[in-house]
Amino acid sequence: MRLDKVLLAAVLAAGALAAPAQAQPATGKGPVGWEIYRRLDRLPELTTGVQTKQFSSFDRTADNNDGFEGTYSCLSTSESGCVIAEHTGAGEVQALWFTRDGGDVTRTGTITIELDGRKVVEASLQDLVNGELGAPFTYPLVGNADQSSGGVYVEVPMPYRTSMRITTEHNPLFYHVSYRTFADAEGVRTFDPSDQARDVIDRLKAGGDPKPALPGARTQDTAIDLAPGRSIRLARTRGSGLLSQIRLRLPQAEQVLPETEADEGRAFGKGGSSAFTVAIDPGNDGVRLTRRIDPAIGKQVAKVLVDGEEVAQWPPSTTGASGMWAEESVDLPASATQGKSKITVKNVFHSSDLDYNEFTYWVDSGGERTDTVDVGDAADEAAHGYTITGQTWQGERTFAFPMEEEQLARVKAAQEVLQKLRLRITFDGERTVDAPVGEFFGSGHAMMPVRSLMYAVDAGTSTMSAWWPMPYRKGATVELHNGSGRAVEGEASVTSAHRPMAGNVGYFGAQSHAGATTPGKSWPFLKATGQGKFVGVSHTMRGPTNRNYLEGDERVHVDGSRTPQIHGTGSEDFYQAGWYFNRETFNTPFHGNPVHLAPATGCPGESDCTSAYRLMIGDAVPFGSSITFDIEHGWTNNVEGVYSSTAYWYGSGRASARRTDALTVGDPASERAHRYTGEGEVTTLESAFEGDLDNADTMKATQRVTERPLTFRLRIERGNHGVELRRTSDQSLAGQRAEVTVNGRRLPDWVQPLGNDNRRWLEDTYQIPASATRGEGEITVRLTPRTPWSAASYTAWSLR
Repeated sequence: MRLDKVLLAAVLAAGALAAPAQAQPATGKGPVGWEIYRRLDRLPELTTGVQTKQFSSFDRTADNNDGFEGTYSCLSTSESGCVIAEHTGAGEVQALWFTRDGGDVTRTGTITIELDGRKVVEASLQDLVNGELGAPFTYPLVGNADQSSGGVYVEVPMPYRTSMRITTEHNPLFYHVSYRTFADAEGVRTFDPSDQARDVIDRLKAGGDPKPALPGARTQDTAIDLAPGRSIRLARTRGSGLLSQIRLRLPQAEQVLPETEADEGRAFGKGGSSAFTVAIDPGNDGVRLTRRIDPAIGKQVAKVLVDGEEVAQWPPSTTGASGMWAEESVDLPASATQGKSKITVKNVFHSSDLDYNEFTYWVDSGGERTDTVDVGDAADEAAHGYTITGQTWQGERTFAFPMEEEQLARVKAAQEVLQKLRLRITFDGERTVDAPVGEFFGSGHAMMPVRSLMYAVDAGTSTMSAWWPMPYRKGATVELHNGSGRAVEGEASVTSAHRPMAGNVGYFGAQSHAGATTPGKSWPFLKATGQGKFVGVSHTMRGPTNRNYLEGDERVHVDGSRTPQIHGTGSEDFYQAGWYFNRETFNTPFHGNPVHLAPATGCPGESDCTSAYRLMIGDAVPFGSSITFDIEHGWTNNVEGVYSSTAYWYGSGRASARRTDALTVGDPASERAHRYTGEGEVTTLESAFEGDLDNADTMKATQRVTERPLTFRLRIERGNHGVELRRTSDQSLAGQRAEVTVNGRRLPDWVQPLGNDNRRWLEDTYQIPASATRGEGEITVRLTPRTPWSAASYTAWSLR
């Protein structure tokens, strides 16, 4: 369907993109399977009859136990183990993420992925994310904790026509499974693990513009010489077309790197200890013992024994910035060291926020350095007779050292440019992009390397590139505005081509805002109305050096649903990492943590600074009338911070889903009006929905629970492109299932594997295909429960 005329209204304050006049609905699923990555030029297409959902281990009580004990990690158990995801109908598994044990998922055991009754994966989860299965399960489509900073992930699109089930041998603790659901299986082919998709893997590894070549493209080059408070136009196009690349080179926003060092280490916990023998000067007047530590673990205290005698105690470590090395010393008295050429030192755990870590020990005696112990180096440990008991961790860290004042000044200058120089883009007369350039290209805190699928930063040349496809009908204008206090110089190029704008696409938008977080309120990434889809976010965070602002979960509410379709387990988990990004900074095509700064490396105040990004391409979140995509700061929005974010999305501004009828179960008048038939005693439930804070208001409503067939009728639009049937139910009855017949046509079962006896209200959606509803003014629904079936209401949403 084509757009003949486009008239844009104002962009609403809530973030809605204006609707093209006489706009026709998006139809179809868009690319499925490997075509998602092969046809990124189709990214602006909007879909109908597609939803993106997620299973995860989030705490069902709204507390912060999102997987620490695995309490909420299994939907159910089977002979194969812990069922973590299950769906009946057509769909596509898009993104899997796990963590435990600092990122080592060995103890999760085997993961089994069954699609349409066939096992397409049955292997050790650790082997899977290590790439041991081979293509297509190879980096960057899969990654382990070293490649994704404490988390492991799979981004292989796996379509299915009738069913999906994912099981792990043992409780996985923390996990997400993001998946799409389709109203029908038309055009869907079940995933074939023998298809290695080498072209996709090679394209992802190569970097650069991932879209197919754009015939007739032309590039406008502009020299940037921009005074404070001024704007400059980088490009203007007329007629229907597409922007395909924006590139900026900003030498003043230079890369400034702290000195870093990699060091292997170990840690021990309660009841544990380490010991080693070192050389000292017999003529000493005491010995100073210094150790290198990871200061992110606070209050580390250990008793120090010399040759079996307790002589000192390590002082409590002050919680420092994650990613920074720290050193602390303890003086050993001469009474325990004088006259000896060597001593045996034993460190015995006393207390800590977690454990006691050690990387290197230095020994100073007699006015000089007499020995060094390199923990983690097998040869050096053997040479010093090193032993450890109660070990809790072993690995390598690459951390930074404090910068000089001159370096810090250069970082600050670069930050001013990256955060106050704004990219502004107008399509068909309406500005839909107004974002700080650093954040728009994925790196809000510093000029650091970014290598994502849709944008990149070459930090060595201070060059930033973006490849989002951005369609328009009448013309586009690209500008820079200098909100900094310094003149900005550089170069820019914008690539575009003339081409028709199809009727099923949305305008590209980048919704940005910045400021202090608000206690008790989540940070919004995107609030928008109309039809659209969320495709990613770049997030710039500043908070306490213990990084506990990262405890916040993301939640996504679509089309006014009171239950989030996506409910995460923590901020770094959303970025598919783990444990507050416990490795060094990283980039993958889909997610990254390109910047981490401490006060000593350029973070303002006594704070921790983090830049992260997440692209949701295969798992883009479509919406028909509205979306609220937000994230907590701290586990109940209780940690103060300063945030900035830029959400990437496509939208038309015209709603493609409209509520056309609703049945209130248990209300006699509503049941008569909708010709409801069914048994089940009417009861009243007062409870809350998931996704709300601990003090959320409850809802009181009537419901019926039955195991007998029931029927009802709902009005729909005759010109519909399918219907979404939304049910409000009591999910204290876990694992509900019913056979579904609509207008006499048997459809896939309605299966809801979730359960929650704390926040009992749940809104879930059953997708009815257009083939069962097109041309009809109402639907007759017959449900035959196969388990106790709860309902307080049924609502019909007609898709346009």
